[in-house]
This record gives sequence, C-alpha cells and structure tokens, in this order.
Amino acid sequence: MKKTIYIYSPSSAINDKASFKRGIKCLESLGYEVEIDETALLKHQRFAGNDAIRIASIHRAASSGANIALISRGGYGLTRILPDINYKTVAKAINKGTKFVGFSDFTAFQMAVLAKTGEVTWAGPVLTDDFGAKEGVDEIMQACFEDLTSEQGEGCGWRLPKFIQKKSIIDAEIIKSEFFINEECNFDNAVLWGGNLAMICSLLGTPYMPAVKNGILFIEDVGEHPYRVERMLAQLLQAGILAQQKAIVFGQFNHYKLVSHDKGYKLASVIDWLRGKTKAKILTGLPFGHVATKVLLPIGLEVSLNVEGRDAFLLWGHQH
Repeated sequence: MKKTIYIYSPSSAINDKASFKRGIKCLESLGYEVEIDETALLKHQRFAGNDAIRIASIHRAASSGANIALISRGGYGLTRILPDINYKTVAKAINKGTKFVGFSDFTAFQMAVLAKTGEVTWAGPVLTDDFGAKEGVDEIMQACFEDLTSEQGEGCGWRLPKFIQKKSIIDAEIIKSEFFINEECNFDNAVLWGGNLAMICSLLGTPYMPAVKNGILFIEDVGEHPYRVERMLAQLLQAGILAQQKAIVFGQFNHYKLVSHDKGYKLASVIDWLRGKTKAKILTGLPFGHVATKVLLPIGLEVSLNVEGRDAFLLWGHQH
C-alpha cells in the first residue's frame, strides 16, 4: 500500500507555485500518494489564509489519516495561532501513526505539541524548498525521509569539525582557525528537542515552551548575524534553559552578512563564548537547517548521543 502524504500550509503563503508543483510531482514520482489541503494555496496578507483557515488546515491534516503531514513551507504565522490549536486532536493523530514533519516556523508548533502533549513530531523537510528545489532533491534528505516513511530510521551521524587541542587558545586565534572544540561524550535516554533558535526564544515565558531537563537541544537559524545568535543564546542561558541540558548541538547557521566593525567576531566566537558559560557539551556541524542536506530528527523522543573522536551519532532505533 502506498504511503500517504498530506500537504498543508499553516504559516506563510506560497509565493513560488512552481516549487509547490515540483514538490508534489517529486513526491508522486517517489511512489507516495499525495493529498493537498483545500486551502494550501490561499493567500491572506503574508499568510496562507487567515488564522481560522490555517488552524482548520492543521486539524484537517490531523484528521487525514495520512502517514505524513508535511507543511508546504515555513515563514511566519504559527506563533499567533498556538492558543487555538486542538492539541488533543493532534495527539490522537500522532498516536494513530501520522508523523508531523517540518522545520523553521514549524518549530513553534513542534514545541507546543511537546509542551502540551509530550508527543513526538519530526524536524525535517518542507515541500517547496526541499522536494520542490530547482536543483533537485538532496539525496541524503530524501534517504532520511524515506527511512521515516518506511519506519526504518534508527538515527543519524555526522563528522564534527576539527579539534582545537588547547582550550586556552586566545579568541582571535579561534576565530582565525574557524575550528571548534569537540569533546567526547556518551549520553543515553536524553530527550531530543529544538529547531529554529528564534522560534524557541519566542516561546519563553509561554505555555508552549517545553520544560525539558537533561535533554539534548539542537538549534539552527537563517539570516541571523552571530551577535543576534549570541543574544538569543544569552536569553536561553539567563532563563536557565541551557543549564538543564546535557548537550547543545549546533546545526547550520547561514545567509547572514558580517560587517567591517565585527573585527573578527564570527559564529565561532559565539560558540566559544557559550562554552565558557555552560557545562553542557557543545557540538557543531549537525546537518540540519535551512540547507539542502538535512537529516530528520525526532522532537520529544529519548535518544542516545555518542561522540568518538570526530564522529557523532544521534540514535533512537532502540525506542521503536
């Protein structure tokens, strides 16, 4: 029997209909049966329909019985409708086998589901930017997605950046080298959670921020200058969130522009600053974010994190 994918638009409007069509065609060519929500292509201001329409689309996705509920794109729009989502309906769908997949703005929904129900959602691709990319579908992303739909996925691995052997090396040299310190670690039964850093910070102080202790927090963002990344991390640090984590895993941070008065201040210096502020292990290089090559990650599931040398592994197969 074909696996079914339900496409819906809970955030920004689709401006690139060509990528939408390419994405649908790609999924169908991979053997999936695709159902498109009746409001997927609507527009209201910058949104894919007004708030009520987008809330209803989430509930239809939950009631679809599809194997995968895949968002068309991210953008913005979910934080403003979080109070009106029926989380019992979403939890019921998850328990019946529907996997909610997406990232970016979708992080707000994923954090709310975890906070309200404790159920697992999946950080992964969207229809337009990933399956509808002009350059074609990334092979690693596609393989991870097919592992999810076939329920064969057991984890992911990646190669960490090279070591800096001396932690006391001065900040300017760290910036010049652009390498990070990676410490060996082995954590079992830690809840994996996270996603877009800006979206996570936007939920602080709300009922939609999960209270995860001894977890593994993964983060990514796009178009955010390193000083803004640092400011958001400082907010999480000062709110006591980071102190409760076993590890913080940096995904991809891209599409920002450094300026002359940064004077060598880069993302590397932000990470080095953070290392001095938390006891949590900090790892980098996770292939996830606003990039073509991305793994799929279970938000809210207990995982194992193992690091040996430059090889890092997030494993959850033991939970199936």
